[in-house]
Amino acid sequence: MELIDGNKIAAEVVAELKAEVASFKGRKPCIALVRVGEDPASVSYVKKKEMTAAAIGMESRVILPPESISRVELLALIDQLNNDSGVDGILVQSPMPRQIDELEVFRRIAPDKDVDGLGTMNLGKVAQDDDTGFVSCTPAGVMLLLARSGVDLKGKHVVVIGRSLLVGKPVALLALQKKAGANGTVTICHSGTANLPALTRQADVLIAAIGRPEFITADMIKPGAVVIDVGMNRVADASKKSGYRLTGDVHFPSVSPLCSKITPVPGGVGPMTVAMLMKNTVKAYRAGHPV
Repeated sequence: MELIDGNKIAAEVVAELKAEVASFKGRKPCIALVRVGEDPASVSYVKKKEMTAAAIGMESRVILPPESISRVELLALIDQLNNDSGVDGILVQSPMPRQIDELEVFRRIAPDKDVDGLGTMNLGKVAQDDDTGFVSCTPAGVMLLLARSGVDLKGKHVVVIGRSLLVGKPVALLALQKKAGANGTVTICHSGTANLPALTRQADVLIAAIGRPEFITADMIKPGAVVIDVGMNRVADASKKSGYRLTGDVHFPSVSPLCSKITPVPGGVGPMTVAMLMKNTVKAYRAGHPV
């Protein structure tokens, strides 16, 4: 069993971007990071994005509207950033407060600054195999992990568990694409799927993205499968100082011995998400600054 080291591969991406950004003349790429409220996970994610941007030599603008911000005020803030020529990419951290419609926010971000890849135009481009858009960061990270770990999806049965806008749908579309590294045969499973283990046992590559801790167990895995665990769940654990431990959607102790390759949690897909966000922002900068 080979462990797919997301920290190592993400560090390679960051190093590549740092070298690329160092060669740019004039201002550096800039990402606006909008975080509404004080959700602890969001605070930590935005801090990580800020630190990674700094490590690459990019600029980040962290904008912290109050949790009470109205829909109209948040949309006005996005319009302002859309019109700011000094901002290349915009990310509004999810989850957002209840009064905000997340889809409306994602759609309001200008497609050429939608570096999180969740707007209608960029998702549509993924469906059309059009590389000019931005691919949602976690699915893009999954595909790069597979590619750099020597996993070609051509002719493979890829089973995706989860149909979210954030991961399940876009990663299934990417695996299907008619291009190098993809060309997989894709099955999407979800809460309405009957006899789930019978389908997961057919997977050459299993991508788990359902947000249910340690849901995938050894009896659901075909020996020799590649398993990508997108889950990041906090589970109460009195033995830890924090009072919890992080775990994925896969029961790692029982599943890992069966796999040919598997991502750990933490240290698998997570670091890739931030690296791909920076990669998309550099791509957005390049589009506005043709060499």
